[in-house]
Amino acid sequence: MLYKNRLVDRKIKEYLSLFSAVCIEGPKWCGKTSSCQNASKSAFYVGDPTNNFSNRQIAKIDVSSILIGENPRLIDEWQEVPEIWDAVRYFVDKDNREGRFLLTGSSTPNRKGILHSGAGRIAKIRMRTMSLYEMGLSTGEVSLNEILNNRFENILSNNTISLEKIIDYIITGGWPINVSHINKPNIYVAKEYIKAIFDDKIYSFDGKKRNATKFSLLLRSLARNDCSEVSNNKLIDDIKGIENKNMDQDTLISYIDILNRLFLIENIKPFDVNIRSRVRIKQLEKRRFVDPSITCALLNVDNESLIKDLNTLGFLFESMCIRDLLSYVEANNMELYHYQDYNDNEVDAVIKMDGNKYSFIEIKLGANQIDEAAKNLIKIKKKIIEDGKKPPEQLIVIVGIENKSYIRNDGVIVVPITMLKD
Repeated sequence: MLYKNRLVDRKIKEYLSLFSAVCIEGPKWCGKTSSCQNASKSAFYVGDPTNNFSNRQIAKIDVSSILIGENPRLIDEWQEVPEIWDAVRYFVDKDNREGRFLLTGSSTPNRKGILHSGAGRIAKIRMRTMSLYEMGLSTGEVSLNEILNNRFENILSNNTISLEKIIDYIITGGWPINVSHINKPNIYVAKEYIKAIFDDKIYSFDGKKRNATKFSLLLRSLARNDCSEVSNNKLIDDIKGIENKNMDQDTLISYIDILNRLFLIENIKPFDVNIRSRVRIKQLEKRRFVDPSITCALLNVDNESLIKDLNTLGFLFESMCIRDLLSYVEANNMELYHYQDYNDNEVDAVIKMDGNKYSFIEIKLGANQIDEAAKNLIKIKKKIIEDGKKPPEQLIVIVGIENKSYIRNDGVIVVPITMLKD
């Protein structure tokens, strides 16, 4: 099978030139193994079922033996034998040449069985499901990097996108397995992913049995609140109000911790313009699943139901755009946040660049919402200037149904998500 390049490939190559060991973390089925196979020269697969999973037994009996091979050496799904982590750390302590080991992990085990954090020895890279650009669904005519470096030009694209096509992209998600049949949108991969998480992990994560019904309640509540800022208390109230079931704080916190360790959720942290600003910033993270298709699968929605529920569709479109932005931003060694203050000012996404530079992004599904989004960005920028703080470098509106990228007369940049790349 031909390998399809990923944005994270550049970072893997860069890190292998800097560190002795690099660990690629991310959700199951996002393409970690393929990317690392592409970058490695030898490999050991812990989860190989051959000979009754003999590789797993070998790793447990003689962990040092599995690390011998041409570098970079891939150790796939290391978390199945946590002792591998300490063995890699020990090996790179003895020989710290760059590019010795590549590790992949689709979950983070607890500290049991791991003696050392690996800090300073094993670098970590987060991998996600594929962006529209990686899947070939964005033309890539507009570079986020060029926008942020003021090298933007107006572009009229031949790529006209319908609302139905946007919904297809959301429901299908960024799973690599879907690339080979991209013209056959489906929700089945996301549904099977959720089943696999339950079958393989949630029932016995860390060897402890957990209540699958309560896990399902929490997942559905998170889906109903996807891409929004909700507290743990509000999630508990949501479960009580919608499902008529009770969940205590300790259970909810422990289950959310597991979802984090399975890389199933990736929240967006709040951005503060300046800690000394007179405007108080809300500290709630924007909760979201790693891919909008998971939310669709949990809510059991389809194209027809989303067309009738544009409010839900708007949140799902925002989630898809944030998924893509996370990959594009990280490819440029930047960070992504959201902004919300106690004066009811909100910005969907904030890109933090070098130093104290940052840019604001509003995300809107339809072109008829661009004016509203631009006015909001300009209003918040003005308030920040009035507060004596450094304003954003760029004001950007990412839109769904549009076929041109341009700078408005007020200076706000408009970019269709289906034209954007890193």
